[in-house]
Amino acid sequence: MSNPLQDYLTLSYSELEELNLRAKKQRKDRVPFETLQEERIAYLTNEKRIKAVTVMFSDLEGRLHMLDYDKKFLVGSYDNLTFDGSSIRGFTAQRESDLRLRIDWNAFYWAPADFFGAGKVLVFSEVIDKDGSPYSGDLRGMLKKYANDQFAANGYVLNAANEVEGFLFKGVDAERHFHETGKFEYVNTGGYYHSLPGDQLRTFIDRVAEVQRAMGFENEKDHPEVAPSQFEINYSYGDVVTAADQIQLYKLICRQVATSMGLTASFLPKPVVGVNGNGMHTNVSITANGKNLFWDPSGEEKLSGFAWSFVDRILTHGNDICLCLNASVNAYRRLDPHFEAPNQIKASATDRGSMVRIPIGNERSSRVEVRSVGPDANPYMVMLSVFKTGLEGKLQEGLRDAERYLPDNVYDALANFKAADWTTELFGEDVKGRYADLKQASADRCSRLLGTFVKTPEVQFHHEVYNQYLWNQF
Repeated sequence: MSNPLQDYLTLSYSELEELNLRAKKQRKDRVPFETLQEERIAYLTNEKRIKAVTVMFSDLEGRLHMLDYDKKFLVGSYDNLTFDGSSIRGFTAQRESDLRLRIDWNAFYWAPADFFGAGKVLVFSEVIDKDGSPYSGDLRGMLKKYANDQFAANGYVLNAANEVEGFLFKGVDAERHFHETGKFEYVNTGGYYHSLPGDQLRTFIDRVAEVQRAMGFENEKDHPEVAPSQFEINYSYGDVVTAADQIQLYKLICRQVATSMGLTASFLPKPVVGVNGNGMHTNVSITANGKNLFWDPSGEEKLSGFAWSFVDRILTHGNDICLCLNASVNAYRRLDPHFEAPNQIKASATDRGSMVRIPIGNERSSRVEVRSVGPDANPYMVMLSVFKTGLEGKLQEGLRDAERYLPDNVYDALANFKAADWTTELFGEDVKGRYADLKQASADRCSRLLGTFVKTPEVQFHHEVYNQYLWNQF
C-alpha cells in the first residue's frame, strides 16, 4: 500500500533503460574509475529521493549476497564498508573474519521499483582483505583483474554472452518444499514455441524481459524452451565482467518476478528427469582494436587459428575444469546424451553433444560456444576458467574429434579437479582447496549413485536453495 508521505525515487521503464544504457556505455568505453566514482557520489548526494544503495557481491559458489546501506551513510563511508566474512560459506575463518567491500562504480544499476522497491539503486562490489589487498576468494575480483591484465598486455577485450535456461514451477520456494512431495509441478506443458500469449509461462517471460530491458540488458529474443515450463531469455554480448554480472542479475530478476506471481524460477540443471535440463551455453570471443580475433573467412569453420588454439586448450583441460562448469550433484544428471547434453570432450559445428560448438558466424559474430555449463555454476568462475584456459592452458592436438567424455558424477569431477595442476594455476592452492571442500560436503550429503529420479538431498543441499539451517549443518 503506497504512502503519500513518502517521496522515494520511482522511474518509468523507459527512463530506467536510458540511465542503464548510458552507464553501460561508460563501462564499455572504460571511463576512468575515479571519474565514475565522483559522478556516482554526486548523483547519490543530489538525488534526494534515493534512500538506500543495494551493494552486491558473490561468494565462492556464486551465491549472490546483497546488503542495503542507507544512502547518506554510504556516501560518507563508501571506502570502509566492512562485513563479517566468516558468515559467508567458503570465505574466511571466524578468527580472521573482517573483510571489506569496495564498490565497483562501473557496475551501477537503476532497477524497477515494482520489483526492487522504490528509492533504491544497485551496485556490484569487490571483496577486499583486511590488509587492503583483493580477497582471494572473490572470483569476481579475480576475473576483473585477469580481464584488465589482458587488455593492458595484449589489447584483448574478452567478450561473452550466456544463454541461461530455467524452469518455472508452481508455488513459492518450490525447491525448499521438494522434500514434501518429491516432485515439481509445471505451470505449462506446451513446450518449445507453444506457450500461448497470456498463460503463466508467457506472462512470466514477458515481465522478466521488460525488467531486463529497463536494466540495460539489450534483449535479443525470449521464448519457452524444449522442456515443459522451461524458459530462456537472451540478451546481447558484453565484456566478460559485465556478462557475469548480468547472469547474477538475470537469475535475481527471474526469482523476483516468479515470486511476485506465486511461482518459483529454478536453475537446477536437471530438476526433472525424462526431459531436457537447464544449460548455460557460454558464447565467447576476443577482440583487439575492434577486430574479432576469432574470425577468419578462410579458416576451418571460418574460425582463425587463434580461435582453434583457444578451443584446443579448453578440450585439453575439459576434465580438469568440469567441476567449475558443473558445480552441483544435480548438474551431472544434465550431462545425458539422450537430451542434447554436451558430455563429449570434442568440438563440432553440428553435434550438440559436443562440449564446444562452433556456431555459424560472420566477422562481427564469430565465436565459440562452451555448452557444458550448468546455470548454477559461479559465473565468475566459469568465465575465468574458460578464458584463462583458452588463452594460457596447455595445448594437446587431436582432441577435436576424439572419443572422450566428461564425468557423469560429481565424485569423478572432484577427483579430476583436485588432481589437476591446471586448477591450482587457475585459482591458487587455497581457493582450490576451499572450493573442493564445499563440493565434497554437498556430494557427501547426497546419494553416491544418481539413479533414475531426483532425490531430496540434491535439491535441499543445492547451493542456490536458500536454506540457512541446512547450510549450517554442513
